[in-house]
Amino acid sequence: MDKYKNTIDYYNANAKDFVSTTIGVEFENMQKIFLSKLPIHADILDFGCGSGRDTKYFLEQGYNVEAVDGSKALCKLAGEYTGIEVKNMFFQELSEEDKYDGIWACSSILHLPIDELADVMRKMVFALKVNGIIYTSFKYGTFAGVRNGRFFTDMTEETFAKLLNRIDSLEMEEQWITADVRPGRGEEKWLNLILRKK
Repeated sequence: MDKYKNTIDYYNANAKDFVSTTIGVEFENMQKIFLSKLPIHADILDFGCGSGRDTKYFLEQGYNVEAVDGSKALCKLAGEYTGIEVKNMFFQELSEEDKYDGIWACSSILHLPIDELADVMRKMVFALKVNGIIYTSFKYGTFAGVRNGRFFTDMTEETFAKLLNRIDSLEMEEQWITADVRPGRGEEKWLNLILRKK
């Protein structure tokens, strides 16, 4: 939890800069893939919403969205941007049951060490309705540790498959690799995953 707390401290200290570099990023292709798997007016949890970019998009498409983030500073900014209350909570505090059709965890749960990541993903499965889906993404690679002031667990197809084996009732539906969409970051690769609750 200490590694995660240090990451939260980073986002609290750098919230405005982080929002300015992510809020305008074109991400509609990924958002549409996620929404295509959901029923109309689905219940979505934006799990680690950051700037609120994706929450706002989902709201505008007519979905019911709850947004949470561990950073109080980001919750405030995302709430102002989206017009909804953004709940301040850590990933480990998720305790809902059978509530969401989809959980959007874009570039968020990658800040957890592997054992905490497995525990949190079990909580995510518990919070999903049967046949619900998760979208999540990780920086591509095998690194785990502090990078640019934050803790990261990177993933490859192989390392994620090992993690998935530890989580009951969740199966891989799709995975693909993309380049980073932020300006000047195109050389960075991301592993994108659609997972479904059995």
